[in-house]
Amino acid sequence: MSGYFGTETQQRLQARAEESVDFINATAGACQAGRTMGCDDPDQLGWERIEDFLKRDGIIGFRLIPNSKVNELRDRLTKWNCRFDSWDVFLADRASALAASEAILARGLPDELTELDRPTDPQGGYTVRIQMLMAAAGIVPFSGSLLIGAFGPATTLAIGDGEGTIVAAAHGYLPHNALSPYRRHAWGGLVAVAESQRGKGLGTYINARMIVSLFRDLDASHIYELVSATNIPSRRMVETCGLRAEPSLVCGIASPNDSARFTR
Repeated sequence: MSGYFGTETQQRLQARAEESVDFINATAGACQAGRTMGCDDPDQLGWERIEDFLKRDGIIGFRLIPNSKVNELRDRLTKWNCRFDSWDVFLADRASALAASEAILARGLPDELTELDRPTDPQGGYTVRIQMLMAAAGIVPFSGSLLIGAFGPATTLAIGDGEGTIVAAAHGYLPHNALSPYRRHAWGGLVAVAESQRGKGLGTYINARMIVSLFRDLDASHIYELVSATNIPSRRMVETCGLRAEPSLVCGIASPNDSARFTR
């Protein structure tokens, strides 16, 4: 298994996330962030361990942190010469997201486009082409192994044109372990649309298709997606799929002050 993709640093972090699967599954406060080590409860995981991860990897992801904890998080990161790049959380329960997303799917795709099979080979050409589409959209992909669900429940969806070229893709999975209060919350994202196909609603369609799969195939209880405050099109997309902003929760990535933002 592997199928690492991207820069040397990105591939190293993807490998770390895979190597740590057993630790993540068994440790309170840890979660599978896919591209980095992840935490959904700093107090449970421990601030000393978080600092160790930052020293070792130069980065760590945080998922569904209560907004009331963010100031403490930022204060600690400042002492370690790190910053916190955050995204707004959009959240929905099963009923709300399914109703909105299935209505979108009922409209269908343009005649020249079709849903493609899900990838099964972490290093196969098809998986690589999905990763390439995501990277072209400014998104750091997950490893091929995580995209195909080799280390936990996951779903990766794609749309192709008449020649089989991938024109849209999205991914969702269950990041949180059995010790987490969010154990059945699914994360959705990595939504990418080829530049030549934008403006046709494909982002909304593939996002809706991913959401339906998370509930129907993986039995998630909730879905959450992360959107930056300035990304108005993506905010509209997730809202159309039934998600709503949840200001009591925050997600983000901690990294050194002098580093570039890890992903958009």
